[in-house]
Amino acid sequence: MQFFNAINFAFPLLASTTEAADSSMVVAAVLLSLVVVYLASKVGGELSNRVGLPPVLGELLGGVVVGVSVLHLLVFPGGGADGSSSMIMTFLQTTAGLSPEATPAVFTAQSEVISVLAELGVIILLFEIGLESNLKDLMAVGVQALVVAVVGVTVPFAAGTIGLMTLFGIDAVPAIFAGAALTATSIGITSKVLSELGRLNSKEGQIILGAAVIDDVLGIIVLAVVASLAKEGTVDVGQVIYLIISASGFLLGAIVLGNVFNKTFVAIADMLKTRGELVIPAFIFAFVMAYLAAIIHLEAILGAFAAGLVLEETDKRKELQRQVCPIADMLVPIFFVTVGAKTDLGVLNPAIPSNREGLIMASFLIMVAIFGKVITGFSVFGQSQINRLAIGVGMIPRGEVGLVFAGVGAASGALSKPLGAAIIMMVILTTFLAPPLLRFVFPDSDDGIDDSAPLILDRSPRKELAIETPSSVVSTAKDSGNVSS
Repeated sequence: MQFFNAINFAFPLLASTTEAADSSMVVAAVLLSLVVVYLASKVGGELSNRVGLPPVLGELLGGVVVGVSVLHLLVFPGGGADGSSSMIMTFLQTTAGLSPEATPAVFTAQSEVISVLAELGVIILLFEIGLESNLKDLMAVGVQALVVAVVGVTVPFAAGTIGLMTLFGIDAVPAIFAGAALTATSIGITSKVLSELGRLNSKEGQIILGAAVIDDVLGIIVLAVVASLAKEGTVDVGQVIYLIISASGFLLGAIVLGNVFNKTFVAIADMLKTRGELVIPAFIFAFVMAYLAAIIHLEAILGAFAAGLVLEETDKRKELQRQVCPIADMLVPIFFVTVGAKTDLGVLNPAIPSNREGLIMASFLIMVAIFGKVITGFSVFGQSQINRLAIGVGMIPRGEVGLVFAGVGAASGALSKPLGAAIIMMVILTTFLAPPLLRFVFPDSDDGIDDSAPLILDRSPRKELAIETPSSVVSTAKDSGNVSS
């Protein structure tokens, strides 16, 4: 509905004359918004990459800078914000003759279009993740990685949810959503540090990578469940059980479908001769799966993820990944910048007494996020000569996976502004802390072993190391599994 509403605003012939905004002004506002989004994502991503951090973290911080927290260039309705708060609307009034009377309609239309593009971006992101999540490798990582992943999901989730409800009086649904955000693990930055230390092919590195792959799958299921709960507004045990079963069944069904559908998909793609003969059928399939997930009260992103899992089994996987990549480069940054732009870090300002509870809440989430993952290393059994602390530290960073939780939570309205900002702070700090902590817990190695070179391989033509999304993590896990097995 949001998409069609946006179209109605942009094209007056499709809307009533009393409600329609000036289509030329809406297009101008959207174009300026995209200029801001892409500049923020590129500048932030480049700066983040130069200091050895994931570019996606820079995209988030770029969004914070251009959003409601700092520059007010990219502002969205809600929380008291309106067209008068947007510097883009002010710019249009000054340079393009936008009248104050028409500003609210243009602002609403522009915000809806950007929000829809952001939602499409996260769907494509999850499709890309599924496309590089090899299920055979997932099942081959071993019991140790499975145990680490399960502990790393259940402990932070339980501690965060119960703590928010008992210590801060947060309602069940937002507490569950925040607890779910604590379960995420983004291992891209950890893989890079392990590579630099020559530890990627160690026992610790193998367990960390395997657990991260499983964490991705478990995290998507958890996200689908809690997002559905947020829509209902209440916690019904029967509904929770239904959602868990349906989400798990949906993914299992996708696995079964993959064994039947992959040859059919390849045959269809081979029959087509016009441009987009591979990527267009793939997106049709992904969007159909996303629709099916939505109509059974799951999140559309789960359907996109399942579609990626199915198409990963095809012979055209590598070519499809290559063709999806530029589309993801265009749409995924809109999601991350939008998440940052909607985050009002002012609610954590300790100088304002009413904000102090939110700051304490953020501190609590950060502690749970760190210790809830560190403890996972001590769940490893049967390994006497293994660095358990390093395994736990390697599971700490949340990165883009945590941002997906924050973005979906904010879009659903389940998270208050202080709680949403607290989750963003948790994601930022855990991602920043992981590299120095990993270097600290791994002692210097003088054995001359450098097993990283055959394991970190960027499939793009670029020569530099590029670990930016959860898909890269899975790719790394594949390569490392091939070498070590």
